[in-house]
Amino acid sequence: MPAIPSPGLGTSGNDGEQCAETVATALEMGYRHVDTAQMYDNEAAVGEGIERSAVDREDVFLATKVHPENLAPDDVRETTEASLDRLGVDAVDLLYVHWPMDAYDPETTLPAFDDLREAGATRHAAVSNFTPALLDEARETLDAPVVANQVELHPLFQQDDLRAYAREHDLTLVAYAPLMRGEAGDVPELREVAAEYDATPTQVSLAWLQSKETVVPIPKATGEEHLRANLDVPDLDAEDVATIDAIDREERLVDPDAAPWN
Repeated sequence: MPAIPSPGLGTSGNDGEQCAETVATALEMGYRHVDTAQMYDNEAAVGEGIERSAVDREDVFLATKVHPENLAPDDVRETTEASLDRLGVDAVDLLYVHWPMDAYDPETTLPAFDDLREAGATRHAAVSNFTPALLDEARETLDAPVVANQVELHPLFQQDDLRAYAREHDLTLVAYAPLMRGEAGDVPELREVAAEYDATPTQVSLAWLQSKETVVPIPKATGEEHLRANLDVPDLDAEDVATIDAIDREERLVDPDAAPWN
């Protein structure tokens, strides 16, 4: 399985010149994993940011996702080629099924991902928002390994079952909404741990995720200060990790019905 650099840079909701500048700045700072999607309508800006930076393309782990409406096999192939054109690259490192909905049919969608991998358009296949049952189905259908499942994951939505599945089957959970959409400061346990390290609750949320085997967070940020803060997180000791593990709340921040358009 590939080593997916951590943390990655999430780009949902960031487009145009700001997105290009954010990507270029992040890469210059040391980020080496950039996440985008057809749904985000920013692939051209992400590609521009990579081109502007002094970092070689070979050193950037680049991921994109196929829109749920484009998951019929011919559409997978056609729209992925369009994504590569917008990104200005010959291949992505990771190509995701964005959501198992709309045109998704494992028996027809997933072989198209195998075809793209064999053709060199993507180095690896991945999925997003899949349950353990859907992962079983995908792993049985794909010739290529499922290397990652991108899901909402943070201290208030810890995804214990999926983390156990990832450990058992040697795949990575790529965590979106890792900063809890600005709500980290409302969690007492995160505030308490943050005070011990002279850090922010959002940095502690990222640190907790990075303490977990098989988890790679992809925080979103635009300003240079926030980009740098997301790289400069404390190394939590076992007791503080256990404090966050024990948070007795489960709050999904992304509405599953509305999420495809967020």
